[in-house]
Amino acid sequence: MDLIHPQLAAFAAVLEEGSFEAAGRRLCVTSSAVSQRIKALEDRLGQVLVVRQPPCRPTPAGELLLRRVRPMQTLEAEALADFLPEESPGAKTRPIPIAVNSDSLATWFLGALSQLNQRYGYLFDVRVDDQDHTLGLLRDGSVLGAVTAESAPVQGCTVEALGAMRYQAIAAPEFVARHFPVGVDAASLAKTPMIVFDRKDELQWRFVRRITRAHLAPPIHYLPTATGFIDAAALGLGWCLAPESLLQSALLEGRVACIAPDRSLDIPLYWQHAAIRSDTLQNISAELRRAAGSALHKAPRKAMA
Repeated sequence: MDLIHPQLAAFAAVLEEGSFEAAGRRLCVTSSAVSQRIKALEDRLGQVLVVRQPPCRPTPAGELLLRRVRPMQTLEAEALADFLPEESPGAKTRPIPIAVNSDSLATWFLGALSQLNQRYGYLFDVRVDDQDHTLGLLRDGSVLGAVTAESAPVQGCTVEALGAMRYQAIAAPEFVARHFPVGVDAASLAKTPMIVFDRKDELQWRFVRRITRAHLAPPIHYLPTATGFIDAAALGLGWCLAPESLLQSALLEGRVACIAPDRSLDIPLYWQHAAIRSDTLQNISAELRRAAGSALHKAPRKAMA
C-alpha cells in the first residue's frame, strides 16, 4: 500500500533507479505506465521534471520537487508502520538515501549504519562524495541527509555538529628522508609528488596553504581510494593526508611516517538533514552523533580556510 500519489512515486523511482524500465520493475508496472505518470505530473505542474537520458536525472524543477518528495517518503513509511504494522516490514525495504565522504565511510560511519540496521531494520542507499560536495546531493534532492563540512544549513534542513576528523600528512620513511631532509617548506612541497583523491579533493591543498601560505604546483597523482592512500604512500608514490584513525598500524609498523609530526589538519563535520518531525531521522541522527562522538575529535571553533 502506498500513501504517496502514484505520479510522485513514479517520479522518485525513475530518479532513484536511473531509468523508466528499472522504475517499472520496482513499482511492478510497465515502463510505459511509468512514462505516462511522469508525463501527467509534468503536465499538471507545467514543468519538465526529468531529463530522459540514461541515467535519468532531475531538471532544476525536478530537483525542487524531489526535495519535497524525499521527506514525504520517510513520513509515509512511518505512517504505514503506525497504522498498518503488518505492512511495516515492507515499508522498510526502501533504502534511505544518505550522502557521506569516503573517509567517514572508511572509519566510523559503517558502524553507525550497522547499529541502525540491527535495531530498526533500516536499509540505506549511500552516496559517496567529497565532504565539501556532499551537500550538493542534499540540495538537489538526491539524498535525505548528508555528512558535510558545511555548517550553513541548506534551506529546509537542520544541522548538527558531529566533531572533527583529524588528518596527518604521511609518506614512506625513505620518501621523507629523500624529499624532506630538512623539513617541510614551500621549496620541498613544490617539487615533491602529492597524492590527491580526485579534483574535488582540497585536503592536501589546505595543508600546503597552511604550511607555506603559497600557491604551488607540485606533481600530482590522482588516486580515488580512501584506504589506498596509505598503501600508495607506503609504496613511495608520494605524500598525502590520511585520517589519523586509519594510520595507527602503518605508523607502528614503520610503513609510513609523518612528514610534519607537529602539524595536523582538523576538518569539522556536520550532519544535515530535512527538517521534518520524523522518528527515522531522529534515530539516524542520534546514532550518527553517538558514533561520531566516539571516533572524531572535538571540532575547532573555526574551520581552517
